[in-house]
Amino acid sequence: MSTLIEQPVEARLVAAAPRMPSIPATLRYDRRDPFAVRMSFPAPATLEGVEVCWTFARELLAAGLEEPEGHGDVRVRPYGYDRTVLEFHAPEGTAVVHVRSEEVRRFLGAANEMVPVGREHLQLDLDHDLAELMRDA
Repeated sequence: MSTLIEQPVEARLVAAAPRMPSIPATLRYDRRDPFAVRMSFPAPATLEGVEVCWTFARELLAAGLEEPEGHGDVRVRPYGYDRTVLEFHAPEGTAVVHVRSEEVRRFLGAANEMVPVGREHLQLDLDHDLAELMRDA
C-alpha cells in the first residue's frame, strides 16, 4: 500500500501586474506525517531559484475551502466558487496563489481515503519517534 500521494496542481501567482502567470505546484500527503500536507513549487517558479516547500495542517487546507483559515505563515480562504487562495508568509515577503478548489478537493479526498480524518493518530509510531529523540539526546 502506498504511503504517499502527489498531485500536480496549477497555481496562479497573484502579482502586482494584472497578468497572473500559472506556475506548477505539487500537493503531497504522506501517511507517515498524517496531520500535514506539503505544497512545493519548483525552482524556476521561485525568486530564489530553488525548490520551495511549505508544510501545513491538512485540517487548515480543508477548512480553508469553506471559510478563511489560518493566522500564521500559511493562510487559506475560498475565492468565489471555484478558486482557493493560499497565502505563504515569510520574512522575505508574501506569496499569494490561486488554485482550483476542485483540485484541492480531489487531493483531500485521496488523502482521506488513505487516512480518514480523525484516524491520523493510528498512523503514528510514538515508540519509534520517542526512541529516535532519545537516541539524538
